[in-house]
Amino acid sequence: MNLEVLDREGAIREMAKDAGATRGDILKRAGIATAGFVAAGAMFESLLSPAAAAISTSKKSAKNDVKILNYALTLEFLEAEFYAAAKAANIVKTPDVLKFLDTVADHEAKHVTLLKSVLGKAAVKKPTFDFSAALGDEKTFMQTAQLLEDTGVAAYAGQGPNISQKAVVVAALGIHSVEARHAGWIRFLNMTSPAPGITDPPKRESTVLSAVADTGFIQS
Repeated sequence: MNLEVLDREGAIREMAKDAGATRGDILKRAGIATAGFVAAGAMFESLLSPAAAAISTSKKSAKNDVKILNYALTLEFLEAEFYAAAKAANIVKTPDVLKFLDTVADHEAKHVTLLKSVLGKAAVKKPTFDFSAALGDEKTFMQTAQLLEDTGVAAYAGQGPNISQKAVVVAALGIHSVEARHAGWIRFLNMTSPAPGITDPPKRESTVLSAVADTGFIQS
């Protein structure tokens, strides 16, 4: 079992390359052994089921919208907790990067609040996370932030066509555009092109789940 087998669609490798990290960097920084990859994948899918694992791409409905919103909420939990952990770790010292961290941490926390308010009692519970392997230094934080922001943008784009209710579309598009601004901002700070192409490909649910699970950040 290796990264190529576990990351069949190449999501992690693709985003890691964009962030300037090598295959070895991802394995080292995530601190994941083979068993960890497998466990993380199973854990993430179980956390999202039935919230996201059964999202329909062919039949739109209000019930399906709830699944999509919970899928988005879980990703927002991930981002919000990552930035909160980065602030607590006090590893970011460069003023421009610190401004990014403070701003985006606030945004992601409010995205969580917004989605939870929309979902009410239907909202999934927040998982527990361990970001220690990604918060050893400022550079690793920046590369991880780019990977997460790129993933978030692609995830929202991937689910847009599956939403049935206009109000949900409006809410999702509002968050999606802000996530795209985050992605462009951290890419600029990483000296990577903020706009590498004329379009951004959306990511399927399975691709996003694979990418997030492979980080090993979700613990339970």
